[in-house]
Amino acid sequence: MRIGSSIFLIALGAILAWAITPGLIPNVDQTLIGYILMAVGVIGLVASLILASPGRSRRVSETRSVTDPNTGERITRNESRDGQL
Repeated sequence: MRIGSSIFLIALGAILAWAITPGLIPNVDQTLIGYILMAVGVIGLVASLILASPGRSRRVSETRSVTDPNTGERITRNESRDGQL
């Protein structure tokens, strides 16, 4: 769940809980559904922000040195990439 969909669920839940007249939808407790949607939206928003934090990403650097057997020249290769968790 991304930040935008989390905010959408929070807004939809708030509309169902507070803005619509109770009993508009028969046999459904729309206030409870509104609170549930808001809770799911808040949980999704917190999870999205934690997963998007810059401290979670890791950078991996790798250096390889090889000697060319024909010329005896030393070749060094540096490689950086994002690490997978």
